[in-house]
Amino acid sequence: MSNATKLIHSIPVDPLTGSISVPIYQTSTFVQEAPGENKGYDYARSNNPTRAALEDIIAQLEGGQAASAFASGLAAIDAVVKLLQSGDEILAVDDIYGGAFRLFTHIYAKFGITVNYVDTTQVVNVIDAITPCTKLIWLETPTNPTLKISDIEAIARIAKQHGALLCVDNTFASPALQQPIKLGADLVVHSATKYLGGHSDLIAGIVVAKTEELGARIKFIQNASGAILSPHDSWLVIRGVETLYLRVKEHSRNAQLVAEYLLTHPAVDMVYYPGLKTHPNHDIAAKQQSGFAGIISFNLKEDTLEAAKEVVCRTAFFKLAESLGGVKSLLCHPATMTHKSIPSDTRRAAGVSDSLIRLSVGLEDAGDLISDIAQALDQLAGVLSRQVETEAVVQL
Repeated sequence: MSNATKLIHSIPVDPLTGSISVPIYQTSTFVQEAPGENKGYDYARSNNPTRAALEDIIAQLEGGQAASAFASGLAAIDAVVKLLQSGDEILAVDDIYGGAFRLFTHIYAKFGITVNYVDTTQVVNVIDAITPCTKLIWLETPTNPTLKISDIEAIARIAKQHGALLCVDNTFASPALQQPIKLGADLVVHSATKYLGGHSDLIAGIVVAKTEELGARIKFIQNASGAILSPHDSWLVIRGVETLYLRVKEHSRNAQLVAEYLLTHPAVDMVYYPGLKTHPNHDIAAKQQSGFAGIISFNLKEDTLEAAKEVVCRTAFFKLAESLGGVKSLLCHPATMTHKSIPSDTRRAAGVSDSLIRLSVGLEDAGDLISDIAQALDQLAGVLSRQVETEAVVQL
């Protein structure tokens, strides 16, 4: 049985009514037959049938034993960090999502949790940086936004040797393309807002645990902290997951075509997309992923904020917005949007330049998307050409 078929038929039929769609149990509490005697549910913060159905589906998708659904991707990340205690260290990928950086640096640092950032694309960097206090290794692969790829299997072995947990943010690849738990990870995190939901109409997060014991610890944190996903948003993620394999396949196909076009444009300096053989981590991506997903980043030869703004404000189909992974194509300027909370020196050292633009390639026709980005880049080239001509006249 294919994974796509398995996914679709892992979504349960309602045993009470036969409903083909998981019902939305929009309730805050459940009637008990006697004190402490119930049908498995007592209060909706602790558990809810719609949310439980989603958690079971995602756990199966990722090959884990348990999953917990949260009100946002950052709430999911927060739950993982709460496994730690004062004095523990996190070893994190340097090209990290700005929200995770903000959480690690501005929230948990004051509680005595240290974070060391390294380029995890080189396994030796992980070996050199890990210490007896390292209790969690945090990977994004692919990373946001420069699409770096880390060898999950190799780093999982290092984590196990040192008694550290390995958590992989699998948002960009999604379980349709990559299953980190099967490669040795202990935990997988998703911003379900992105590819799992797939329609830019919800905010959600998921943590998947490799073992029941670890899953129970996350579930305890979910209940104790209360950042749960609502029944309706749980249903929306289930609805999105039904078409996950179909959507991600088309996102990947479109992105490959757009990335190959970007390589040819004279205004573009570097293109970051794991599906390109020019990508420095292409071989690792091909080994651990079954496809390369729909996110592309690229630098402009004119490496300035002004040049980037010229491009991102001129597209028609690529809408300028935060987020990614939806049906409609989006683009953003990480330096002033998703990664603005990261100090500029730190951001640039991780490869996020002032001119870096991130594309979330949607499900429109690939030719239309290429034409759209082409006209924006062509206009930039024209603007720059006129600036050069003006400067030459002034010098004369």
